[in-house]
Amino acid sequence: MDKADNPIEQLESYDGELPIVATNRNQWFGGKARDTGRLDTLFAASRFESVAYVDIELETARAKEWILEEFRGNDVRLIISHHDFDATPDREVLAAIIDQCAHYGDIAKVATYPTDLSDTLVLLGALHEATQKGIDAAGIAMGEIGSHTRAIGHIYGSKLGYAPLLDDHDEYAPGQIPLGKLRALIEATRVDGTSLERIDAIEDDVTVPSELTLPN
Repeated sequence: MDKADNPIEQLESYDGELPIVATNRNQWFGGKARDTGRLDTLFAASRFESVAYVDIELETARAKEWILEEFRGNDVRLIISHHDFDATPDREVLAAIIDQCAHYGDIAKVATYPTDLSDTLVLLGALHEATQKGIDAAGIAMGEIGSHTRAIGHIYGSKLGYAPLLDDHDEYAPGQIPLGKLRALIEATRVDGTSLERIDAIEDDVTVPSELTLPN
């Protein structure tokens, strides 16, 4: 929401079938929202029937745990996320972070910055461990080094993937894989008969709904 022109108005006019994950980041968490009113705007978004999930930072959940029940009162599920833009924590530390995210939310999401390929193994290992414990977790290794984790994370239990749509040319995080290509990679690496709940509703030539376009 922090990168959209008029997010509440855009949500009001959205009539698509796909559910929306809403988030509103300030600069401390990689976004552009001002601190004042940031959570109020996100809470307003959670009232829309089209919004199925709200992504809230672990730091925010810790500091304002009371607000989580307010969001749940609007019948949304919570993704509690942690971002490390500088490094990848040790396996034990990362596992503890995932546990904390799961404590507060329905899905625990972590995004870390790898300095080499061994860091991507740390992330994937922590995801697998969390999944074995019954945690709904999602993980991304950011940047070009971590790009492949976006395609194979599902093998280790990652419940979410992120990809830009074909005609959306806004600036995205390095390492993101376009939707059509990511779909093909996930399909090609699927194991144990796993399936993607929403992927069949998305075609390779999907475009950005005009109601939800971001500014150029």
